Amino acid sequence: MIRALLCVCLLLQQQSAEPSASSDVSTLLQTGVDAENRHDLDKAIAAFRKATDLDPSSGVAFLRLGDAYMRKRDYAAAIPPLKRAAELNPDSLAAHQLLGYALLAEGYASRAIPHLKIIQDYGALGIAQLQADQPAEAMANLQVALGKTPDDPDLLFYASRAAAEFSRQSSEKLLNAFPNTARGLQLRGRNDYALKMYPQAEREYERAIALRPDLPGLRLELGLIYAAESEWEKAEAQFSGEAKLQPGNAEAAYRLGDALLQRGKMSEAIVQLQRSDSLRPDMPETLYALGRAAASNEPAVAEHALVRVAELEKDTPLAAQAYLALAGIHRRQGNTDQASREMREYRRIQALIGRPQS
Repeated sequence: MIRALLCVCLLLQQQSAEPSASSDVSTLLQTGVDAENRHDLDKAIAAFRKATDLDPSSGVAFLRLGDAYMRKRDYAAAIPPLKRAAELNPDSLAAHQLLGYALLAEGYASRAIPHLKIIQDYGALGIAQLQADQPAEAMANLQVALGKTPDDPDLLFYASRAAAEFSRQSSEKLLNAFPNTARGLQLRGRNDYALKMYPQAEREYERAIALRPDLPGLRLELGLIYAAESEWEKAEAQFSGEAKLQPGNAEAAYRLGDALLQRGKMSEAIVQLQRSDSLRPDMPETLYALGRAAASNEPAVAEHALVRVAELEKDTPLAAQAYLALAGIHRRQGNTDQASREMREYRRIQALIGRPQS
């Protein structure tokens, strides 16, 4: 992955022979450049190596030799001449660039970092810092690089790795240094929940809430555990508590509305789901739950919500369920033609996604 990225990124600043170079060295350099232009890298390397032998103080000769090895993807062989080129001409950005790439390609990430900092290549620098176990620094530099090329798949890949590694290290530090704080208990609860160890997760969250009852997020996450176990009364209580703590939290309102829906409290569910939609409009899950809650008593509200789900979701399973619910509403209203059209859309999407039809 790194080697493919570096191969694309290689850029040698064009430099002419140094004024002090002898005519023989100049001739060898030109011979090497001509060979490179013919894609004869072996001949180019031979010419550049002779130039370095004739003039061991020629930074250009060493730079050209290292560049030729880079073009041949012989990164190990490129490192010594590029290192010498950087020593002879510390201000040469090309030497630092190629040396940084060569070191990174060979796995010497820590040694590559100083050179990549000099040329301010934030993408390659972030990759090197990630490999040198510096995920926080890597995240910062990869974000800068993504700001310039946001759709680069390599940068996105390494940014996701850096974020994951930073998260892992932060989690380990929290659990090792502060295991019995509310946040430590919350993290253990999250881990248990991910493993579907619900009783253990419940205990961790209950202990965390006892320590910090006003800490946002704890009741929401405990409610999710109860919801996973279909204990909707307990889930409603936790989501309600979270909604009181954070009245501007759209997810808390949605979760409370969904729990009320599951318990058959349709009018109360509608209020919470509409509030969630006002806080964060056009969330398909919220709109679908609103459509279900309002289907019997407020069909106009339900129809508006479900139509919007279909518009947002297109050919997804949730869109299919929205069409099915719309067909039910219109069938009850006696609008059989509309219900038939919606059933056709439902079947079309079901066939498209390869699921059995009802």
